[in-house]
Amino acid sequence: MPTIRSMPLRHELKYLITPAELCVLRGILKPLLSPDPNGDQNNEYVIRSLYFDTYDDQALEEKIAGVGMRKKYRIRIYNFSDKVIKLECKHKLGDLISKQSVSIPRDLADQLIAGDPEGLQRMKHPLLHDMYREMKTRLLRPAVIVDYIREAYIHEAEEVRITFDKHLRTGLFSHDLFDASLPTYPVFDNPVEILEVKYDEFLPSYLQAVLSGITAQRSAVSKYVWCRRYENKEY
Repeated sequence: MPTIRSMPLRHELKYLITPAELCVLRGILKPLLSPDPNGDQNNEYVIRSLYFDTYDDQALEEKIAGVGMRKKYRIRIYNFSDKVIKLECKHKLGDLISKQSVSIPRDLADQLIAGDPEGLQRMKHPLLHDMYREMKTRLLRPAVIVDYIREAYIHEAEEVRITFDKHLRTGLFSHDLFDASLPTYPVFDNPVEILEVKYDEFLPSYLQAVLSGITAQRSAVSKYVWCRRYENKEY
């Protein structure tokens, strides 16, 4: 089983920014980076994730406590479609991240959403084996749906990805991942969006200069934690 130290690691920086800051940064980044090929004519697509956690909310509590090394499991879809379904485990080590991912069929996604791990131990991908172990021994189960619109810019040669994750909403206590009409609720009290910057070895100096103009503070709080805020968790 791979450990986070044996997997490729990337840097990840997060900021909460105002819509006005987003517009300014968009104007600066458009000539410098390429739009995400997965985006529509507005360079946008919808991401919906169903996050899993243990019976005692270990992933949530570790994040709130600031534990340096942690992980989260999720099922992710795009534009409310079941055409591409990803089971993922995101590992975090300080500002570094690594992600395991495997495509799964709709029937397996439905099985996991129902909390049934049977058969995963016989499948070939190690992430499915990990999911089986976590569901059997630590009672991993669906926790919350996280929705947002992503606007992404990339520089493939320098392996940089900058995203604006907009209109973050929570599915509260529903786990119906494939219901496009599922009621969701905004998590922020003020009009803010999320800027994420991901890169491998280093961030090019011209992008460092762009980001140095951001007045917003870096944010340590994850989308997952924000989307569970109505459960009266302290963070």
